[in-house]
Amino acid sequence: MVYTSTSSPDTRDYTYELNIAHLYGDLMNTYGDYGNILMLKYIGEKLGAKVTADIVSLGDSFDKDHYDIALFGGGQDYEQSIVSKDLPLKKEALDAFIQENKVVVAICGGFQLLGQYYIQANGVKIDGVGVMGHYTLNQTDNRYIGDIKIYNEDFDEIYYGFENHQGRTFLADDQKPLGKVLYGIGNNDEHDGEGVQYKNVYGSYFHGPILSRNTNLAYRLVVTALKNRYGQDIQLASYEDILSLERPEEYEDMKRKVDKN
Repeated sequence: MVYTSTSSPDTRDYTYELNIAHLYGDLMNTYGDYGNILMLKYIGEKLGAKVTADIVSLGDSFDKDHYDIALFGGGQDYEQSIVSKDLPLKKEALDAFIQENKVVVAICGGFQLLGQYYIQANGVKIDGVGVMGHYTLNQTDNRYIGDIKIYNEDFDEIYYGFENHQGRTFLADDQKPLGKVLYGIGNNDEHDGEGVQYKNVYGSYFHGPILSRNTNLAYRLVVTALKNRYGQDIQLASYEDILSLERPEEYEDMKRKVDKN
């Protein structure tokens, strides 16, 4: 049964509403993906939206017309194998959601499961939902682990993260990476890309969670979702207005103290 995991308080007036589907949030939340939900909620409220996040899990239908953002987090191979059996029930709605340019955030296992298939560490092939063209292979006695930095040329933005994955993901011809790897590994050791960007789908191996560390990307996703729902002409506060430091001198004071210690 779909249930609400978090919602904006009713103690203030809101101009907008924003509904988030946390796909399999009770199973696929290994790498702090709930932090991504909290960051989306924080930014949405700053922009005047009442934000509600629901867990949409096994046996639940995915209402593509109700939700503005879908977040599909990471999980262990065992949980992914369970989720893969339920995903066909949601395939048609997920595909339509993506094709309608709605916002999807897919992290690690969620990123893999949106594709054609992935090969587990033990060599077992698990079918993805197949709404995107990428696929994921395994590797023997090795993982890609460490800090990573990428550059997104479309937005002229840098994203920072931490990767920890055994899978090697290969994108389809109609997909492009979320960013070019400046250091780290990324999707695989044969190309220099990390994650995927397709329509308004943003997939990544970044743990942490990604949106708390990269608020520029989080802001972009929330603004896109609000404009999808309310029209491209709505006036929203800028990134600098809601997320930059109000008093930069305080940051400099903190930095001096850290450097001194």
